Amino acid sequence: MSASPPAASAGGVSTLTKTLPLLRVSILLLIAAIGFSSRLFSVIRFESIIHEFDPWFNYRSTQYMAKHGLYAFWNWFDERSWYPLGRVVGGTVYPGLMVTATAMHRVLHALNYPVSIRDICVMIAPMFSGLTALATYLFTREVCNATAGLFAALFIAVAPGYISRSVAGAYDYEGIAIFILMLCFYLWLRAVRTGSALYAVSAALVYFYMVATWGGYVFIINMVPLHACVLTLMGRFTNRLYVAYCTFYAVGTLAAMQIPFVGFQPTSTSEHMASLGTFGLMQVMAFAQLVRGYLPADQFRALLRLLVVGGVAVLVTVFVGLTTVGLISPWNGRFYSLWDTGYAKKHIPIIASVSEHQPTAWSSLFFDLQLLMVLFPAGIYFCFSRLRDSELFVVIYALFASYFAGVMVRLVLTLTPVVCVSGGIAMAHLLRAYGAARVRPSLDPAPATPAPSRRGGLAQLAVLGSLFGVIVVFMFHSTWVTSEAYSSPSVVLASRRPDGSNLIIDDFRDAYYWLRKNTAPDAKILSWWDYGYQITGFSNRTVLVDNNTWNNTHIATVGKVLASNEDTAYGVLRQLDVDYVLVVFGGLVGYSGDDLNKFLWMIRIAQGVYPQEVQESSFFTSNGEYRTDDNASPAMRDSLMYKLSYYRFNEALQGQATDRVRNSRAPSKPIQLDTLDEAMTSSHWIVRIYQVKRPDNLGRSLHKAAGFDRKQK
Repeated sequence: MSASPPAASAGGVSTLTKTLPLLRVSILLLIAAIGFSSRLFSVIRFESIIHEFDPWFNYRSTQYMAKHGLYAFWNWFDERSWYPLGRVVGGTVYPGLMVTATAMHRVLHALNYPVSIRDICVMIAPMFSGLTALATYLFTREVCNATAGLFAALFIAVAPGYISRSVAGAYDYEGIAIFILMLCFYLWLRAVRTGSALYAVSAALVYFYMVATWGGYVFIINMVPLHACVLTLMGRFTNRLYVAYCTFYAVGTLAAMQIPFVGFQPTSTSEHMASLGTFGLMQVMAFAQLVRGYLPADQFRALLRLLVVGGVAVLVTVFVGLTTVGLISPWNGRFYSLWDTGYAKKHIPIIASVSEHQPTAWSSLFFDLQLLMVLFPAGIYFCFSRLRDSELFVVIYALFASYFAGVMVRLVLTLTPVVCVSGGIAMAHLLRAYGAARVRPSLDPAPATPAPSRRGGLAQLAVLGSLFGVIVVFMFHSTWVTSEAYSSPSVVLASRRPDGSNLIIDDFRDAYYWLRKNTAPDAKILSWWDYGYQITGFSNRTVLVDNNTWNNTHIATVGKVLASNEDTAYGVLRQLDVDYVLVVFGGLVGYSGDDLNKFLWMIRIAQGVYPQEVQESSFFTSNGEYRTDDNASPAMRDSLMYKLSYYRFNEALQGQATDRVRNSRAPSKPIQLDTLDEAMTSSHWIVRIYQVKRPDNLGRSLHKAAGFDRKQK
């Protein structure tokens, strides 16, 4: 009689064990569906459209690849950008995203699913979000257990820090790069644990995919050697680590060098030298292990110290020497700005001018991570409590990602995965601590501890209920942030009417469509670099600068044009063969991302190249104020940007208007333009396009010709 309960319990345990894999797969599929559907707000609210600025170049490149093939893409010279220089696209781009979308397009067409390339580009980031959840599950399971993996997968599926770069329409490198990042790290940990060359080669091939996709591959090629180096310094060097790292480095480096944009950088740039140095350290340690059996312990320790210290000294000396003679390139500006936060503002203002490169505010971290900010340190604590090889990797990842995310808001994206992993680990430990006692009596035939008291059971239920409640709150927060903050394409703006109804402001697409239909096919458009990709993508017109920002002098020339007076600007416009000038002005509707708010950055960039012609100080008043009203400085009032923004602004509003962005009165004196004609102003005055006048047919100066025309009116 006494044997019956254990038998029943054993049967229950057996049934539960058999159903657990199916249950995990079902939960993962549900999480993937949640991640995919939560990224579709923009498509439902607006339409299937490419967002932001950089994705428009990626979309245009994918169209070209899908139409002409990969070989033609490698040799594509884009004459529509950086006029009159042009751009060799194949050697200046990471092609992984385009290849992925094109491959999906061809596979679907081979299966008789006629999906357009645009729809694939719009949906590729949400589709990869499900794969990211799976990769995060595998990584966290490798570090902790399956329960932690499921929590981490749920967190990464809905975390705003990741959703911000992976909503529908966000056709950018980061949309698929986080999946590749987590998969590579998972395979690396497997390779370290098993010593399998197969896992190491797999990690190297995934790393190659990352190199082909995103410049953030540098994070991988520094994290992996750092992990291997720290393990070695902690006395954990093993043959498994040697096989894993040497295989990964050799195969990964050779593969990375096949990408034209990367080329020989893995062996000639400073950001790759840590991986090479660690490779050398592995050889030193392997040699030391080889001779260990032939030497007494004290002699072996002395030899090991000599080899390590001598090897490091030789590597540092060689690195410094090769850097001095120019065989190894120093850190570039973006990497310097990670270590010296004021470097870019002082020396490379074009980098500092990008909003994504600004330091991260604490409020922004909480906005993007919310509950995970609380679970993050708890998860790191649990990793420290055991500190196995895999948990050491999480600690190192968390340390460096936290620093980089604090320096640059864009890098919150790389912090989010490890925060989700740590959050999953913390939740798994909490669930084990407060849920195990309630589950154990029904699963174990002979519990080792007494059953919990009624009061203890209520306390456990309260804790578990609280955990469930905060997860629900986190889900609601993530959904709200995704819907309200990260699902509005920059090319289409949304607002509210006084009655609360939605107002769609479509000025950008209206202006770009006007350019496409009302200008010559070879027309050249001058605008600030922010809008270059969109103009070429929407309007198929030639631009002088775009978001690639590879030529600082060319961008500074555009800044000089916009900061100069009308006569000086006209001379440069004629030299550059410009047909139209496009500016963005938000004074009517309160659009704060307009060109006048960016104007100081244009001036600083221009001053860096033309210090004798453009000085930032001349655009401030005698009191040091940056003003755009009647009290603006003479240089500000005479600048082309100022005139193009406020031209006819008072006339349109039948009186002295108010600039709603800068909360100031518009200039009361009417603005006259002699060298440009207003060609198009969008319905909400956000986009303004001006045509550059040709020399007068009668040989008069444009000022005299314009004065004569005004008198005739």
